[in-house]
Amino acid sequence: MAATLSFWDRNPPYAALAVARLGAVPVNAVPDPKATKETVATLSVAGETFTGPMILKYLARASAKRDELYGTDALVACQVDQWLETAAGIVSGASLEGQCVALNDFLTLRTFLVGYSLTIADLAVWGQLQASPLWKKIRTGGKVPHLARWFTFCSELPPIKAAVDELDALGSKKPGAPAAAGGAGAGKGGDAGKKGGEAGAAAGGGEASTGSFDIGLPGAEEGKVVTRFPPEPSGYLHIGHAKAALLNQYFADMYKGKLIVRFDDTNPSKEKDEFVENILKDIADLGLRYDRLTYTSDYFPQLLELGDKMIRAGLMYADDTPVEQMREQRGKGEESACRGRSVEENLRIWEEMKAGSEVGLTNAMRFKIDMKSVNGTMRDPVAFRCNQTHHWRTGHKYKVYPTYDCACPFVDAVEGVTHALRTSEYKDREEQYYWILSAYQKLWPGLPNVHIWDYSRLNFVNTVLSKRKLTWFVDTGRVESWNDPRMPTVQGILRRGMQIEALKEFILSQGASKNVTYQEWDKIWTINKKLIDPVCPRHTAVEEAGKVLLTLEDGPAEPEVVTMPRHKKHAPAGLKAVTRSRQLWLDQADAASLAEGEEVTLMDWGNAVVKTITRDAAGAVTALSGHLNLAGDVKKTRLKLTWLAHAPACELLPLSLVDFDYLITKKKVEEDDNFQDLVNPTTRFEKAALGDPNMRTLQKGEVLQLERKGYFVVDEPYRGPGRPIVLFAIPDGRAKSQVIKTAA
Repeated sequence: MAATLSFWDRNPPYAALAVARLGAVPVNAVPDPKATKETVATLSVAGETFTGPMILKYLARASAKRDELYGTDALVACQVDQWLETAAGIVSGASLEGQCVALNDFLTLRTFLVGYSLTIADLAVWGQLQASPLWKKIRTGGKVPHLARWFTFCSELPPIKAAVDELDALGSKKPGAPAAAGGAGAGKGGDAGKKGGEAGAAAGGGEASTGSFDIGLPGAEEGKVVTRFPPEPSGYLHIGHAKAALLNQYFADMYKGKLIVRFDDTNPSKEKDEFVENILKDIADLGLRYDRLTYTSDYFPQLLELGDKMIRAGLMYADDTPVEQMREQRGKGEESACRGRSVEENLRIWEEMKAGSEVGLTNAMRFKIDMKSVNGTMRDPVAFRCNQTHHWRTGHKYKVYPTYDCACPFVDAVEGVTHALRTSEYKDREEQYYWILSAYQKLWPGLPNVHIWDYSRLNFVNTVLSKRKLTWFVDTGRVESWNDPRMPTVQGILRRGMQIEALKEFILSQGASKNVTYQEWDKIWTINKKLIDPVCPRHTAVEEAGKVLLTLEDGPAEPEVVTMPRHKKHAPAGLKAVTRSRQLWLDQADAASLAEGEEVTLMDWGNAVVKTITRDAAGAVTALSGHLNLAGDVKKTRLKLTWLAHAPACELLPLSLVDFDYLITKKKVEEDDNFQDLVNPTTRFEKAALGDPNMRTLQKGEVLQLERKGYFVVDEPYRGPGRPIVLFAIPDGRAKSQVIKTAA
C-alpha cells in the first residue's frame, strides 16, 4: 500500500520524494489545496502520520536499500541522525551563506556527508538547498566549489532528477502558479525562490546551475557504470594522470559503479617493474579505491586470436613499408603497395610475426580502414608490431604486441567498461576507436558498446607533462630521478611538500571541464598553504653566510631556557625549548637593515635597542651591540627579528636550505617548440644555515615553517655531526615566489 505525501505546492518536499524514489518506496505526492505557508509536509502511512526528519527516517527504513540510505551500523546511523538535525536548521535567510561555507569546508575532501555512499543525510541537506531561494546566488558566487560539486552529484542521480521533475510539474498545475524551480537536469529556468516559504528537513533545495561536474556521463545508469584508469608503466604518474585517476573515481562513485585500474603494458621497450611498483604507490597515495587491478597483457591470447580473425575478414594487412615512408604516405593519404595483399599472404606473414622471424620483424599489421579519410587517425593505423624485448610480465613468450589503439577497445569492452574517459587531445581518435570496436563486435559476439567521454587535459605553465620529455630529464641527469621535487610527478610534488589533500582538492576543483587552459602553479600551492599553515610547527634558522653577532650588554649572564609551543595556535604541534643568551646570531640581511638607536623586537623574547653597528670596508655588518628593553611595545617596532642563541649549551644544527625553479623557461610550450631549447640551465639553489636544536627530532617528510623564511619539508633529517638537515622550500602560492629565478 502506497503512502501519501501531502504538502503546500509552493514548498515541495524535495528530499522526501527523492528518498522515496531512490529507495523504491511507493509514495503518492499530492499537493494539499488547503495548505498555507504554515503547512508542513506530512507522510501518511496506514493511519499514522510523520513530519519533519521522521519522514526521511521512515522512508529509509521502509526501503530495500535501508543499509545504503541509513547505514549498516549504529555509528553511521547516529552520524546520519546528527546530519538530519543539522539539515533542519538550514533556512533560506541571512545565515545561509555562513552555513554553506561550513558545509563547503566539511566537503573539501569528501564525496558524501557520511561514509562512502549516499545516505539520507546527504538528501536532507540537498533538499534544503534545492528549495532555498538564495542557494543559486551563493552557488554561482564561486565561494563554495566543493558544496556545489556535491550538490550537482546529488542532483544528477536519475531518481532524484525524477523527483524534482515530478514535484515541479505538480507545482506548475495550479492556475497562476509561479515557474517551477529548476532542479538539476530539469531543464527549466525557474527560480525556487519564487515559491516562497522555508523548507523543513524533509524538503530541500536550490536551483542547479553549471558547476564543476554538471555534465553527466551519456547513457549512465546507476549501479551499472564502470570506468577505468589505464596507466602505461613507462614512467611515474604525473599530475595529469592524477586528474584522470580522480575523475574516473569520481564518476564511478557518482553512479555507484566500479573503477578498474588497468596497466596498459603493450610496449615492452618502455616498461619496467620499477614503474609498475611506483604507479601502485602513487595510486595508493591518491587514495584511489578500485574494484579490480588488471593488465592488458592478461588479454594477449585473445588479442592475437582477434588479429587472426581480422586478417581473415580482410580488415587487417601486413605492411613492410619502412617507417618513415609509411608515415609520409599516411600524411598524404596514399595507399601502401602492401594494402592489396591476399588474406593467405597476410596470414603467412602474421605467423612469421608471431614467431619473431626476420620476415616478421620487417612487417607491421595495419587496420584496413580509409587512407583517404580527412581524419588522419583513420588512415590505416598500425595494429600489431614485432618486439623482441623482454616483457616485464610475460618475458619472451610473445614476439608481437598490439598497439594501444588496437588493444584498448577490445579490453574496455571485454572488461565491461561502460565509459572510457580520455583527454580531449584524443578527440580525433574517437572515430577510430568506434570503428575498431565495431569491427571486433562483428567477429567476437557479445562485446558491448563503450561510451567515450572526453575532458580537458591538465596543463601547467612552464611545465611539460609528456612522458617522453620527462624521461629525457631523468635520462640526461637534469633531475635526480622521477621523484625529483622539480618534476611534475605525483611523487615529485609530494616530495616538495605538497599535501595529498591539497593535490586532490585542486584536481577536483578543476572538475570535468572540456575547456583547455594552462594553470598557474600558484593556485595549487595556495591551497597547500591553507592546509599546512594552521598546523605545521615553527622553527628558527639563520643563514651561515654573513651571519652577525648581536651582543646584549644586559643579556643573561648564563644562558636561560624557556619552553614555548611550536605553534601558538595549534597545541598538538607540541613544545620546543628556546635558549636566550647574551649573544645572538642574526641574518646579515636583518643586520644590514638596522640603524643605531633603533628599537626592534626579538621574536619570542621582547624588545631591544641597537646601540652600535660595526661594518667592514665593503659595508657589510660584522658586529652589533645593544641592550634589552623588555618593557617596550612590540606593536610599535618596525622590525621583528628572528635570532639564535650563541652559547656553548645551545648546539645549533647545520641546515641546507634548498629552493627550486621551473625546468622550462617558457610559460606555454607549443607543439612546434624544441623543448630542449627551453630548458632552464639552473634550477636548484642551496644555502647553508644554522637551525635551532629542536630540529634534531624532525623526521623525513615533516613540514615546518622557518620563521620569516617560509615553509619547508624535511628531505633528509638529522643524521649526526657534519651531515646537514636538508630542507626543501615549499612554494606558498605568492606570485613573486613563482617566477623564473635565473631570469629575475
